[in-house]
Amino acid sequence: MNKQEVVIKIGGEAGFGIKVAGLILGKTVFRAGLSVFGYSEYPSLIRGGHNSYQLNIAERNIFSATKKIDILVALNLDTVERHKDKLNTNGVIIHDGLGIKGIDISLTELARKAGHVLTRNVVALGGVAYLLEMDLKLFNQQLAEEFGDKGVKVVEMNKKAARLGYEAARKSKARTYKLNFNNRKVGKSFIMTANEATAYGMIQAGCKLYAAYPMTPATSIMHLLAAKQREHGLTVHQTEDEISAIGVAIGASAVGVRSATGTSGGGFALMVESVGLAAMTETPLVIIESQRPAPASGMPTWTEQGDLKFIINASHGEFPRIVIAPGDAEEAFYMIQDAFNLAEKFQLPVLFVLDKVLSESDFVAEDLEINRVRIKREGFIGDDELERIRDYKRYEITKSGISRRALPGQAGGVHVINSDEHDEYGYSTEESEARIKMMDKRFKKLEVITSDLPEPKLYGPGIADLTIVGWGSVKGAIADAISDLGEDRKVNFLHLAYIWPFPGRRVKKILANAKNILLVENNKTGQLGDLIRQETGVEIKNRIFKYDGRPFFREEIVREIKKYL
Repeated sequence: MNKQEVVIKIGGEAGFGIKVAGLILGKTVFRAGLSVFGYSEYPSLIRGGHNSYQLNIAERNIFSATKKIDILVALNLDTVERHKDKLNTNGVIIHDGLGIKGIDISLTELARKAGHVLTRNVVALGGVAYLLEMDLKLFNQQLAEEFGDKGVKVVEMNKKAARLGYEAARKSKARTYKLNFNNRKVGKSFIMTANEATAYGMIQAGCKLYAAYPMTPATSIMHLLAAKQREHGLTVHQTEDEISAIGVAIGASAVGVRSATGTSGGGFALMVESVGLAAMTETPLVIIESQRPAPASGMPTWTEQGDLKFIINASHGEFPRIVIAPGDAEEAFYMIQDAFNLAEKFQLPVLFVLDKVLSESDFVAEDLEINRVRIKREGFIGDDELERIRDYKRYEITKSGISRRALPGQAGGVHVINSDEHDEYGYSTEESEARIKMMDKRFKKLEVITSDLPEPKLYGPGIADLTIVGWGSVKGAIADAISDLGEDRKVNFLHLAYIWPFPGRRVKKILANAKNILLVENNKTGQLGDLIRQETGVEIKNRIFKYDGRPFFREEIVREIKKYL
């Protein structure tokens, strides 16, 4: 059966190697020339519970999951009960003697025959490889890479498991799916999560200290950086809590180290007083916030876009900040590098916003250019110039609001880093005129920031019957939905990534020319919509919100778009 996209879902209990199996398959078909998107679901339990990994594979580029699936790999009966109603017409279930229709591959029996019961997931993948009409040699190559560090015996055992599963599926004479495998040269393209892309981007940006306390779904950034710290000369410090984490990062940045901290919404709530400290002391700082449903502990392993207003207004008082929200892994890789440049140039906090679906989904990042973002260390004052300055002012009032930094230890650069309101030298002051001058100084930066930040992107035709507006992770589902509808449908998409300072002029101009506008957000109240109304006066009446902990599936967007065409 010819099909341009096939959707596979693997489900079972925690410990069955579900995500590992799905990612092995994803990497195989990616190297064979297809695009992939991997989405995982799991409960916030230490052990047990239902886990699933969904892999969308297609001949065109894809960036989102669908609700409907073609192949269900059921490692237990619970998986069948949960997901059987999501099967497309002619969809098939691969199972292990569950007494249901589908392909009974006897996974456990064949896994034992291969050498160990733990290979039952690989047996199942062998069956999937047959259904995709994939050359088993491609799959074996990926298995050798995946298990190579465990020795030849383990590699051969997994190859045997895959072969047994492949043969069992072949004997079932099940209908297969024909995809165009073209054996692409991977080159500089990778499968990675946005967390992985962020971590690699941080390394590329010259980040030398990352301080954090583990919190899902941000934790894997710390894990990856910790594994790479010796190789790249950076320090990863797991602190006792989030308050300490941001304090460590601010301290390191104050002495000239490119530093960052990261957490989820609950951890960021603890950090907010220190966000104000970074702002008052004009200390560069990158803060990564990967959202999950809230309030309180919420749903720790699920997704939502509920923190936008909080992030834009976090901490007491008024001060400039920058908020960046990438829409996929590729954007995360480049934009985190930009975040470090911006934090250092403007000497303020830059908040980098992810969410669970970005942090833990597997994207294809195409042709990553290592040196596309020029890494700039700006704002420092050299020793020679300090020798000529008899009266160094750390917070000197300038036309741009940006004062050059001397670092602790530089001769002639002695200054006070003060959390109170202060004068140009950093000494505390409660004088009304000094307060006005320093507040105005800090806010002068906004004029330059606004001109420096990239404008929001409009995807599709300039004039359309429907303009969709969204931010962050909804990008993938919207882009794929528009692609599914075909080029004859006149739909465009305004995606906001550099959200604050808000690009009001550009947004207002685009929306003024729109015939119909649809707002798409993974939250209850439409926080971006409120910002648009606040900053432009445009109220978007057509809205689709989702706040059940799941991302938008592509069909949901398609169904909504059709209402306006």
